Amino acid sequence: MGEQMADWSEQNIPDQTGKRALITGAASGIGFEAARALAQHGATVLIADRNEAAGHTAVERIRALRADAQVEFLPLDLSNLQGVKDFAKALLARGEPLDILINNAGIQPITERRTSADGFELTFGIGHLGHFALTGLLLPLLHAAPAPRVVTISSIVHGQGYFDWDDLQMERGYSSQRPYNQTKLANLLFARELQRRIEQAGSKLKSIAVHPGVARTSIGANRKQLGPYHLVDHLITMILGLVMPLLGQPAAAGALPTLYGATSEDAQGGGFYGPSGFGEMKGPPKAAKIKPAGNDMDAAQRLWAVSEQLTGVVYRISH
Repeated sequence: MGEQMADWSEQNIPDQTGKRALITGAASGIGFEAARALAQHGATVLIADRNEAAGHTAVERIRALRADAQVEFLPLDLSNLQGVKDFAKALLARGEPLDILINNAGIQPITERRTSADGFELTFGIGHLGHFALTGLLLPLLHAAPAPRVVTISSIVHGQGYFDWDDLQMERGYSSQRPYNQTKLANLLFARELQRRIEQAGSKLKSIAVHPGVARTSIGANRKQLGPYHLVDHLITMILGLVMPLLGQPAAAGALPTLYGATSEDAQGGGFYGPSGFGEMKGPPKAAKIKPAGNDMDAAQRLWAVSEQLTGVVYRISH
């Protein structure tokens, strides 16, 4: 299997005809590349993003590559729990099974602490709590598919994340990298705890975590939409603009671990996949290293309980 995986590429994606995929944050970057590849391989793809103009452009770009592509844009703002609940309710009413859910959306925070509509620290609110709620609410559609998968995007920085349980929303000691690290650790622990619960319930669902390594996406540029910029923010954006092209791989390559997790028969429930190159920064997908923080399953269970409490979404995983 290792040999096979070493050079896994888009060409290895099995035919996706008849499958339905929902990808958050898919108007640009890795989410867009995953949407494009799945649609080109025959899947029906739902692009969920808060940027409506970019979402419609993404649909046009995919249709330009494959005229009969089954692709649709649905507006979704993960920073608003009521919006997430309304979105899920509308999808449930359509009643179409969901084969693949890719929890991809996220933001690179700025120096000034921002909050979501529900008062959560914005990075954590969008990247973890929004996805936690969405996944839980869409379980009936996932259960209705023959071999459903939930793929959640973490990061190589997950090992630098930690939880201050008395200050989960980082009202004290806020610095812009801290919520990103915490959110990416939460993404990995969520994926692993979801798999533990799936196995406990004897469900056919698979929960898989992935990370893109270092990829050139618009996450740095998108920071400018978040609020007033300080000198440090300008410096970080400038550094990202210089460093990413040198160290990073194109977004299409960064999407390969996601596509592997979403489509490969070899991708294991509970697995974590990322690039195979030096420092897991770039290269074809392989099993990724889980840092100690990502192995703390007590923290995973505590995070789950807190997430249910904060979102009001309780998971019902069936056989």
